[in-house]
Amino acid sequence: MAIGSGLGAQIGIAAESTYGTYVAPTTFPEFTKESLVLKKTTATSSGIAAGRLMAQSSRRVVTQREAAGSIELEVANKGMGLLIQALMGTTVTPVQQGASAAYLQTHTLADTWGKSLTIQKGVPLTTGAVTDKTFVGCKVVSAEFSCEVGGMLTASFEFDGKDCDETQTLAVASYTPAAPFHFGQMALKTGTYTSETALDGVRKVSVKIERPQAVDRFYANQSALKAQPISNDLVKVTGSLEMDYVGTTIDDLHTSDGATSLVWEFVGPIIASTYAETIRFKLPAIKVDDAPPTVDGPAVVRPTFNFTALYDGTNPVAIEYISTDITL
Repeated sequence: MAIGSGLGAQIGIAAESTYGTYVAPTTFPEFTKESLVLKKTTATSSGIAAGRLMAQSSRRVVTQREAAGSIELEVANKGMGLLIQALMGTTVTPVQQGASAAYLQTHTLADTWGKSLTIQKGVPLTTGAVTDKTFVGCKVVSAEFSCEVGGMLTASFEFDGKDCDETQTLAVASYTPAAPFHFGQMALKTGTYTSETALDGVRKVSVKIERPQAVDRFYANQSALKAQPISNDLVKVTGSLEMDYVGTTIDDLHTSDGATSLVWEFVGPIIASTYAETIRFKLPAIKVDDAPPTVDGPAVVRPTFNFTALYDGTNPVAIEYISTDITL
């Protein structure tokens, strides 16, 4: 029996071969919070029956079913590939680095058609029994990554799902020891693409990737369930830099509306040879939206610069991930 609280909870995920078709979970990320729920649309008859003062129970029907919610977690040095692939869209096979135990995943922006997940969560009753709620057809609609002074790199993934299935068997969770990326490993670089240099004074960084999709594709002959969402707008990549005002590099970009390449990376211990545990966000062109520095009092001037990432005409937005994971 599990512990009868959130301490006994689990999340398991697997890539689906067919949208909305259950696949037994194979990866069990350690998470901090989740909000995945079944959403149903109901309709109740307004028919009149002589003397009846309330709507009749048997005349309420479920007309649509879907799922939605989020998973929040600390970004670890293992086991992140499936989530990142579902966000970015590229089909990725880890590439061995030299003859070492290090494997590189390069996730670039692509259409997310066909990239759906089965997400199964175990929710403990106070008795210690664990209920199973399995969400199929889960598409990532956005993800936000963030790290600040003294903290870990965290991520929040937002999902749209096809349905919730409570008839599956709860998978037995298995965990591979992993360590989170953190502020002590963080570097932020800007400049010319592939020649970026360290930017001083950075205290907090966040990057959000949004994947707009038509999530309302409910049709006849679908048993109240939706068809796979389709991308229906441009990908939006935004972020922010909170920093002490030690220089005018970013401030000047705000004034000129010039573009710069931004690389945000976390480099951990060496796996083998020169290959270290790494996650790297590459934004080849960002433009600063706001805000120029203001003086609020006697404290160190500490502006937050919000930015938008754009296509530079050649190089895609990418997330690189080096770990010991042989497969996603």
